[in-house]
Amino acid sequence: MNLSNIFSRAGVGIEAPLVTIETHLSNGLPALNIVGLPEAAVRESKDRVRSALINSNLEFPTRRITINLAPADLPKDGCRFDLAIALGILTASGQVPIKNSSEYEFVGELALSGELRPIHGILPVALAAKRSNRILVVPKANAAEAALAGGQQLVAEHLLDVVSHLIGQTPLNFNEEREAPVELSELPDLSDVKGQYAAKRALEIAAGGRHNLLFIGPPGTGKTMLASRLPGIMPELTDDQAVDCASIASISGKSVSPATWKHRPFRVPHHTASAVALIGGGSNPRPGEVSLAHNGVLFLDELPEFDRKVLEVLREPLESGRVTISRAARQAEYPAQFQLIAAMNPCPCGHFGNSRGHCRCTPDQIRRYLLKLSGPFLDRIDLHVHVPLLTKEEFISKPDSTAETSEQVRSRIERAHALQIRRQGKLNGELQARQLESEFDIAHDARQFVLSVMEKLSLSARAYHRILRVARTIADLSGSKQVDQPHVSEAISYRKVERMLQQI
Repeated sequence: MNLSNIFSRAGVGIEAPLVTIETHLSNGLPALNIVGLPEAAVRESKDRVRSALINSNLEFPTRRITINLAPADLPKDGCRFDLAIALGILTASGQVPIKNSSEYEFVGELALSGELRPIHGILPVALAAKRSNRILVVPKANAAEAALAGGQQLVAEHLLDVVSHLIGQTPLNFNEEREAPVELSELPDLSDVKGQYAAKRALEIAAGGRHNLLFIGPPGTGKTMLASRLPGIMPELTDDQAVDCASIASISGKSVSPATWKHRPFRVPHHTASAVALIGGGSNPRPGEVSLAHNGVLFLDELPEFDRKVLEVLREPLESGRVTISRAARQAEYPAQFQLIAAMNPCPCGHFGNSRGHCRCTPDQIRRYLLKLSGPFLDRIDLHVHVPLLTKEEFISKPDSTAETSEQVRSRIERAHALQIRRQGKLNGELQARQLESEFDIAHDARQFVLSVMEKLSLSARAYHRILRVARTIADLSGSKQVDQPHVSEAISYRKVERMLQQI
């Protein structure tokens, strides 16, 4: 008997095809075979399914059974097929009516007792079921995450619950799992940072136009503390953006909390991370840190301690906003529109340029340290900001009650974002070079000033365009329609590394 109505989700991509599970009963020795490129976890499902059926007092057929996972050339992994395989066997053996299962999608791992366990990647499954206008049956532990997709979903805790529903005895309940979202005000607040007004201003500019930012300063100046405040001053994710971020996290095995799913991702990989960990990959490609930071922030602390080859692989995604991973058997593309925030010391000992600290590094050591970061990589970072040590008075002072909160700064950033979307359909940091000429109203003296500074600091054409983008964001934050010389001057002041290299 051939069935083509039991479906399950295959692969890890959001657009991966649905896989049909066909069961075939024939005379011969009792056996359960699975074909269609199953990996180890899928092959082991035959033992879980057999035990689950027997322990649920259901009949396991004493004939040879073949489970065909189609398409045959797509590798199948994970435990998500267990429930669909079990129901395929029950349908093929006449224990569950065929017509009652044709409008459903079944997904879930089976325990030996028949209990339904949660799986990774339930959100893309729920989205696919919604697009197909089918009812999805999910394990109870996955209900909260699956509810983010909307659509029709039924919640089950045991194989017998699903069987009872299909034969018309006890209907399953529809999924109503929802959690109230956590307000952005509960994120770390910018007012907690003492002093560092220039760094906080740069953080606002970075958020205002989605610009990449590099903090440079001695140890203990609050670079990490500043970076962690960036998500709190960025606008909340839209529903579509939140679904994209949650789907990437879901297929990567990360937990997705409905309470915080609209918060922008903040990823902090260790400096020992490999290129594959950052970009993604593997024999069966998986998203990397840049994709997990999609629509959010990728924070690289101790930037020069990363392997130079690892940092170089970030150059393409910083420009294109996507990652394409090519393997001999398949190709995968993941979104990677992240905002890069990095932090570093100015030299190996950390005290170069610090008036209150004695630098023990020679000029050659400092230059070698800074040259761990290539010119093309630094060109893709819009703002290079010095974060000095606080004075003793600033450090022991009480928190400033007049300091701006994250909410106050976020309101200005939201207005700037709305202005940029109305004017050009995207944020300033995403503009291409030719759009800078057509979209920007820049004063003549301001443009000439930029060109003179470019020649003095030997800046590249990419750095020139970066300066213009930052200047446009500064003008937007101040409500100015034209980019004037003060806006350009402030943007140029955030090119710290080029000036440091000239000092040594």
